[in-house]
Amino acid sequence: MRARIFLLGVAALAFVGAGALAQKQDQKQEKPESLLPPGFGEQAPTQAPDQPGLSPQQQPPQTVPAAPGTVAPALVNGVAPDILPSPTPTVSPTPIDPATLAKYEMPEFARRSLTTVGTGGGGFGADAFGQADGGYLETLMRRLSAPVPSRWVSIALRRLLTAPIATPAQLNGADFAAERAWLLLRMGESVSARSVVEAVDNDNYTPKLRQVAMQAMLATADPAGLCPLANASTAAFNERGWVLAKAMCTSLSGDAAAARPLIAAAKRQRLATGIDMQLAEKVAGAGADSRQAVTIEWNAVDQLTAWRFGLAAATGVAIPDTLYASVGPQVTGWRALSPAIPMADRVGVAGQAATMGVLSSAALVDLYAALDTADDTPAPIAALASDIQNAYVGADAATRAKALVNLWDGATTPADRYARLILTARAAARVRPGDNPEANRLVAAMLTAGLDRLASRWRNSVNEGSDGWALITLADPDFAGRVSYRTLSGYAGSGDAALKQRLFFAGLAGLGRMAPDDVERAAQALDVPIGAENSWTRALNVAVRRRQPGTVLLLAAVGMQTPGWDGVPPAALYRIVAALRAVGLNGEARMIAAEALTRA
Repeated sequence: MRARIFLLGVAALAFVGAGALAQKQDQKQEKPESLLPPGFGEQAPTQAPDQPGLSPQQQPPQTVPAAPGTVAPALVNGVAPDILPSPTPTVSPTPIDPATLAKYEMPEFARRSLTTVGTGGGGFGADAFGQADGGYLETLMRRLSAPVPSRWVSIALRRLLTAPIATPAQLNGADFAAERAWLLLRMGESVSARSVVEAVDNDNYTPKLRQVAMQAMLATADPAGLCPLANASTAAFNERGWVLAKAMCTSLSGDAAAARPLIAAAKRQRLATGIDMQLAEKVAGAGADSRQAVTIEWNAVDQLTAWRFGLAAATGVAIPDTLYASVGPQVTGWRALSPAIPMADRVGVAGQAATMGVLSSAALVDLYAALDTADDTPAPIAALASDIQNAYVGADAATRAKALVNLWDGATTPADRYARLILTARAAARVRPGDNPEANRLVAAMLTAGLDRLASRWRNSVNEGSDGWALITLADPDFAGRVSYRTLSGYAGSGDAALKQRLFFAGLAGLGRMAPDDVERAAQALDVPIGAENSWTRALNVAVRRRQPGTVLLLAAVGMQTPGWDGVPPAALYRIVAALRAVGLNGEARMIAAEALTRA
């Protein structure tokens, strides 16, 4: 029975297989016959044929493709070698040469040369000092008492000192940059001084430049700016200030744990005590995870230093006015330029900074515009800001004119009056020329910002012999006539009329706007010894003859070693204006002459 069932199953399978085979044959027959020659389009054999002449035992072994990312072992006499483990990489025992590493950190093409150092612009060429002796120039800069009384001399001097100027042959470029930056700091130009310092690569710093660099960073209230230098591991930075700077920078970089022992070591060595150490600790406390708070008390402090100013301003510590009274006027410029100081405090000294030439007219207006009167702004400052707004964007001409008069009449000191003129320069320029009782002050205001052509539009609107007429005669860039002695004698300015007449004559003679005969006659009549000779005038003549505008400008500042314009002799003004005009600085010469008349 089982055999029968088995045979039936085999028969069934055979029948199914035969049917499937028949169906496959039918499908094959239904497929169209290829017209291509035999072998065309067929896949190549996947296995290479045996090499002729070799037995199967002598056939080379089949090569197995290596896995991605691996290297297949080489065959030696047809036999693959044993695969050895990769050796463990070891650190090279030879340290990298710092000089070689420096080439990668700062490639040669990115390094700045010391032959010309500056930040660009300024209107002075690289040969501004010509072939002047480097030691002579450094002596002039170092002995110059700054700030100078003239706003326009200060502005021109800042442009000169920040310009890319060729380093004199006898000097190191970094040392020359240090002298320039140090003079800028004494002028109150903290931001410009820092730009000159940072125009030198760190590895080119000299001891002199390092000292000035610290002063510049403190004057700008930015102790973090010391960090690129403080982190240098050289013996040159073992001075007290740099040791403390390294501790502060370590904390500011986020490593408060490493900063604490540095601060403790500085205390043990008594590198700083009292308020100086407390301020350093407060800066270090500003770092992440410092977990320390320091309270600053000024009661026992009677002198403000650059260290105390910079660290206190950077950490938001208010400095008493009594301490500001213990320093020179250059700190006024630092305060006005520092963004770390509250806006209301900066506005309080902004006017004085503008008279020094540190702030321009536009910068002064912007500073007041940035005040938020909704905050706790003192009432006098808020009222002043409101008048400024009305002077510039008042609803009508009458409103703007009234605001201008309020601003001018609100000044109480000569410096404040000049600052108000600077503040309203562009508002005055918007007034149309015509019969205006404030024409003299409108012209004076425009010239404080150098708007000479706009001021010249008022020539037919001012009376001959008035202050406005005299200012336009000095400042007009298109003036081509000559002022006679008789016309000069008819000038009677407000205030000290005799002094103003002498200054007016000095400006006209220096600008070449009087005939030689009239110059000689007026010099004798007004007792202005324009022909007197001394070492300063001889040095000025030499610089003019050698076409050295930079040296001329330095000597012009030397000729103004006095706290105010009342100490500048008319004969010195004549020499300064004439020398500047002779070396191509005509605009500066005209503005200085007009400033002398305005501030007398």
